[in-house]
Amino acid sequence: MTMPDISWTSLWTSALASALVNHLWQSTAVAGMAALLVLALSRNHARVRYWLWMAASVKFLMPFSLLIAAGAWLRSYLPAQAARPAVIKAMEQMTLPLQQPGFSSLAQSPAATHPGSWLAIVLLAIWACGVLFVAVQFARGWWSVRAARQAARPLALAADVPVLASQSTIEPGIFGFFRPVLLLPEGILERLSAEQLSAIVAHEMCHVRRRDNLTYSAHMLTEALFWFYPPVWWVGKRLIEERERACDEAVVDASGNPHIYAEGILNVCKFCVASPLECVSGVTGSDLKKRITRIMHHHAALRMTLGRKILLASAGCIALAAPLFVGLVCMGQSRAQSGDGGGPPIHFAVAAIHPDPPDAKYATGRAAPAHDGIVFLPDGISMDGLPIELLIKQTFGVEADQITGLPAWAKTDKYSIQAKVDDADAPRWKAASREQTSPRTAALQGLLADRFNFKAHVEMQAHSVYCLVVAKSGPKFHASAPADGALQQHDSNFGYGRIRMQGSQIATLIFALSHQGLGHPVIDQTGLTGEYDLTLHWAPGNTPAADSTEPPLFTALQEQLGLKLEWKKAPVETIVVDHIDLPSPN
Repeated sequence: MTMPDISWTSLWTSALASALVNHLWQSTAVAGMAALLVLALSRNHARVRYWLWMAASVKFLMPFSLLIAAGAWLRSYLPAQAARPAVIKAMEQMTLPLQQPGFSSLAQSPAATHPGSWLAIVLLAIWACGVLFVAVQFARGWWSVRAARQAARPLALAADVPVLASQSTIEPGIFGFFRPVLLLPEGILERLSAEQLSAIVAHEMCHVRRRDNLTYSAHMLTEALFWFYPPVWWVGKRLIEERERACDEAVVDASGNPHIYAEGILNVCKFCVASPLECVSGVTGSDLKKRITRIMHHHAALRMTLGRKILLASAGCIALAAPLFVGLVCMGQSRAQSGDGGGPPIHFAVAAIHPDPPDAKYATGRAAPAHDGIVFLPDGISMDGLPIELLIKQTFGVEADQITGLPAWAKTDKYSIQAKVDDADAPRWKAASREQTSPRTAALQGLLADRFNFKAHVEMQAHSVYCLVVAKSGPKFHASAPADGALQQHDSNFGYGRIRMQGSQIATLIFALSHQGLGHPVIDQTGLTGEYDLTLHWAPGNTPAADSTEPPLFTALQEQLGLKLEWKKAPVETIVVDHIDLPSPN
């Protein structure tokens, strides 16, 4: 059984933008934390600050989502938990502040014929052109230095790596990652005294021992991928500054003669040009005036105290552990709340679909009433004498006016459907919720695709909606209180005429109201972001019976919860049907 071929438009680009913004926000936060640590360690060795900036650079190459996924994977091997500490919710919001709402369970495949897809393609093409441009610039610099290295001749000079004399006027520098060589321009020996040359060579050997070429090449990859983001280039400047400062400190500490070393750098600058490639470590990087000033007024760097080491270790552990912890606990908790413990998607093993004559009588025994006409049984679904439009509504959690492109028969012809899952999947099916992230949704999508050849895409279209807002009296329910100050129980259930929530967000109330047959989508405009306990009960139906003791839904919302539904026009996600056939034979 295959899943529906749902093509994407604005939904795909919105999800991509949300993921990118999340990643950039998180990486910028890490860079900001590195900047604060650098400030706190300004009197310590430059090599410590260099590695802080390098960690900030590497973060751009490592999305927190990977660590969250790793935590979720680990969580799958642990027993399920019924509750989670309140602090975990705050961590989840911090690591993933932007969530992409909507039909998250749709099986989406690209289709370049929709406007949103074209926008994504254009943005992707611009990004790729930028990456190519930066890569070409790097490649030109690399080939320039490589040509100088190939034309160079060996030079008898004491050093930890082979020394070559080049006819190029490129500054002295280390070329290569794993078998580096020191390139010196022809004539440099005549322009430097023996002490100055020794200091310059010592500087370059420091680059070799630190593997600066290799580490900075990682940042060059970051610059290529995120060329459009200025903080990445700012971090690169800080890396070069601390890299050169670290080598300056090592040379001055070893020689004890900053004047000779400073004069050697100035002489190199007079005779040579800077390296065209930043991962070829030379001697003229960073701000020359500041470097000479620091060298001439050199003060011994402070050693790292135990407290500062603990500070660095704690920051590193937090940066790595936070997303792992979110994936370990939050993602596992969300699965537990939805009733899905993971595993492969659930599909219907058998599905019988029969068209019903217009005058058919229905008297099936149902396990429980269902106002939407579809009964969720312990091992499947039952639908008696209802149009396929209703099945699509249930599958995607939308109202009728959020579905366009349906043929007339899908709205008028009635069908009876009896579908069951395998016995092995029945426990998961029974435990699953009816929310859009549930495995039930995947099974319904598979039924539509397999038996009706259903294909559709999602668009944002203006529709009449109900906006849930706070009434003038204010909310009449309270935020959930952790039990005994520890764990908060999360539970919610709803039926036709009742809703009960414990430790749940307003999104759960929106979902429940959307399934009460209001005729229009319900969107949240309450501004309430916490987790709440509430109970709502009302008289079902548009016209409650005269003897009913319960108020209508709109009245109950305002009287019992201090909320109200306001009718408005707003853009909402809409299922645009591209193709649907009459059901295939049983």
